[in-house]
Amino acid sequence: MWRTPVVQAIPVEDVPDVSAELYLDFAGFGAASPEPVRVLGAIATEAVIGVFAVLFLLLWWRARRGSAAAMARAVLAPVVTVLAYAVSETVKEVWQEDRPCRALGDVATIVACPEFGDWSFPSNHSTIAGAAAVAILWSGVRLGVLALGLAGLAAASRVFVGVHYPHDVVAGLALGAAVALVLPVVARALTPAVDRLRANSAGGALLGGR
Repeated sequence: MWRTPVVQAIPVEDVPDVSAELYLDFAGFGAASPEPVRVLGAIATEAVIGVFAVLFLLLWWRARRGSAAAMARAVLAPVVTVLAYAVSETVKEVWQEDRPCRALGDVATIVACPEFGDWSFPSNHSTIAGAAAVAILWSGVRLGVLALGLAGLAAASRVFVGVHYPHDVVAGLALGAAVALVLPVVARALTPAVDRLRANSAGGALLGGR
């Protein structure tokens, strides 16, 4: 049965009431879904990160036939994503917000509640998705729009399976996007180096040629 929100009975410090209420609604809906939906949700919430890795490879492959600037952006896309993840982990350790599946009491969830100390705010998955989507968007609008849609689904899935509040995933998306905004600046600085590397055989094989 879809769980009725109980957040007013279990207030959580530093957690907006509306976020807790939405969590209980959405995670409760997920837990009450048919088994195939629950299985799909558990798989998809992890697999979507792998989809971004595939998109990074596609960017690199396409950029081999493009300009040095395009290759610089493609090479930096996974780099800024890893950087965003590192920033997210740092914020987690400073903020130390407990997971909603534990803080709100006995909540049924699709996946097991992470151990205490695996903090909730911000969502690492959402941070990675936000950074990857914006990094891909810098390289092309059509692929970028697809990545943005995937990022939204990745973030929503973390609430659906019961491991994050909505405000965790919104913050994660925003954090990842903010970190990825530095990509074009760094790419411009890296472009001459990419151009020089393309001049030799090893660099040309990896980074493409003119």
